Amino acid sequence: MKKIVFGTPESITPALFCKNFTYIETKINYHTDQIKFRCSARGCSLTLPLGAKEQIYGLGLQLKAFALRGKKLTLRPNADPVAATGDSHAPVPFFVSTAGYGIYVDTARQAEFYFGSSDLKGADGGIREAGDIAVSTEDLYAFRDLGSSNISIFIPAAQGVTLYVIEGGTITDIVAQYNMLSGGGCAVPEWGLSAVYRCYSRYSQEQVLRAAKRLREGGFAVGCIGLEPGWQSKAYPCSYVWNKELYPNPDFLLASLRRLGFHVNLWEHGFVHPDSPIYKELYPLMGNYTVWGGGVPDFSLKEARSIFAAYHKKLVAMGVDGFKLDECDGSDYTGSWSFPNMADFPSGMDGEQYHALFGVLYMQTILEALDGKPAFSEVRNAGALCAPYPFVLYSDLYDYTDFIRGCVTAGFGGLLWTPEVRDAASKEEFLKRLQIGVFSPQCLLNAWYCKEFPWETLHCEAETKALLALRETLKPLLMRAFEGYRKAGIPPVRALVSDYTDDTETYQLDDEYLFCDNLLVAPMPVGASSRRVYLPDGQWRDFYTKERIQSGWFSVETDLIPVYEKADGFGR
Repeated sequence: MKKIVFGTPESITPALFCKNFTYIETKINYHTDQIKFRCSARGCSLTLPLGAKEQIYGLGLQLKAFALRGKKLTLRPNADPVAATGDSHAPVPFFVSTAGYGIYVDTARQAEFYFGSSDLKGADGGIREAGDIAVSTEDLYAFRDLGSSNISIFIPAAQGVTLYVIEGGTITDIVAQYNMLSGGGCAVPEWGLSAVYRCYSRYSQEQVLRAAKRLREGGFAVGCIGLEPGWQSKAYPCSYVWNKELYPNPDFLLASLRRLGFHVNLWEHGFVHPDSPIYKELYPLMGNYTVWGGGVPDFSLKEARSIFAAYHKKLVAMGVDGFKLDECDGSDYTGSWSFPNMADFPSGMDGEQYHALFGVLYMQTILEALDGKPAFSEVRNAGALCAPYPFVLYSDLYDYTDFIRGCVTAGFGGLLWTPEVRDAASKEEFLKRLQIGVFSPQCLLNAWYCKEFPWETLHCEAETKALLALRETLKPLLMRAFEGYRKAGIPPVRALVSDYTDDTETYQLDDEYLFCDNLLVAPMPVGASSRRVYLPDGQWRDFYTKERIQSGWFSVETDLIPVYEKADGFGR
């Protein structure tokens, strides 16, 4: 790994707020003198060579994109990624190449990445002749690979930037080193790997207890109960105060849930209602724009974190085990809410920088409140150097194929992703969604707008119970995988190309992924009873039947989620 400084980097970057940032320089083969740097009034830019056969992956959680060659992406925190443009719950300025290197760009700006640009003097291909005139928009605008070209990166406002160039034999090796830059992956408690059930938002405490008892009596393997916005007296923005009408005795509720063997997670977001007990104290430590009328604390300030965390410690002392941190990403297409990029914060950050760091700083604040208590929670925004935080990302969007792609892409950026299950148009879709959830970092059923258990509405109680029981059997595998994540930075869920970087068949595979080192998961499409599966070179067997399976391409027909086990544990 090698650190390279260009120009005068900004003082506010993700590395500044990474508590365990560890840089150890090693010798690399990458020719850093090939990187061109220049500044303008708009910001600074970098140009790097892109080889003819290189494929690029990364830039954080990408629900709409996988292989990035030929794409332009802008790293914008956004709850509504509608196309492969870079918008994401967790944009990360780190990418990896099949040529054996990765580059982390230490910036909190909404940087633009062009993977396949070419300058005028190098434009020697891709020009259409008269006989090649397209007759469809798909053909007209299809990416034309020019062979060797450039990677171009633009960073607005900045007049300099720091790069970290990392090399490795596989993409997994490179990503692991990137994760160790932030201190390694997170540790999670075993109970956090059991299924989570989040209750209907308007449930009273009696209804929550009734649902919890039914889960236990029915034999459903659920380890954590989540309470959604209705637990608070004010929710948009948040008071962080119990709703006495629905929850007249929260101490009794929490104690009762604990007796039933449940852990408890509370929903919230970081926009503080004027009626909140901490609003007045936080007021001078807030940005100059409100969201839904609530103030936005500057969590980069120790004083703001301390006030927020001290209040939340009271909730933890009552028996709360974790928090779901919502709405810290912002939205352009569902109401255009959140603070603008031109906002100012007391620390000196502008809104653009705070958007990039909001989720990270929010997680740090909540971890202060938990004060070492083991937890595995949820967050709607993360970013660079986030591997150490025991939080999974989730999304309000609900596209089935996007949720699979999230399982595949999250591992490129030191992130964890849950393809949470809410409702479904059919029993088949519900079960296929739950199958993916079982084979993900956190198995989350989020029934925040479902008055009844969704499996009862869809008449699949026995199948749901069996899948949750299967999840329990996977917990030892998950615990070992998370130990490898913590100690060596190896993501517990990752793309096939991560381990099989020399296998070009994996370069476009965005619907299969590796799970817990020795399992390969190939989710079934909704509406289909069969699919094509690719197994890379090695000794494989069916996860369920233990029957030997030949590597390569083949078709499978099943009602289960296809899972295959590699006897040698992917060589690890």
